[in-house]
Amino acid sequence: MYLHLGQNIIVHEEEIIGIFDLEITSQSHRTRTYLNRIERNRQVVNVSEELPKSFVVCAKPKERRKQTVYISQLSSQTLLRRSEAGIQTESL
Repeated sequence: MYLHLGQNIIVHEEEIIGIFDLEITSQSHRTRTYLNRIERNRQVVNVSEELPKSFVVCAKPKERRKQTVYISQLSSQTLLRRSEAGIQTESL
């Protein structure tokens, strides 16, 4: 199964480590430090043309240390519902 993150970006659900609400989690010093480090390492993909609402941490199952963070304009709840609904690329 695949998850559509917005702006024609689709990731395989096996690659998803976590889906996070940007406003809530960015209040944590650890989260801000993590996002700054990931951004400095050029591992952030912005798929939002509007105000970002969530971020999704992904990595290939065998390469968990090589993470990519997708910044999305979709809320974490919307992404979670899509994930639970099992949206497949054929239905997009």
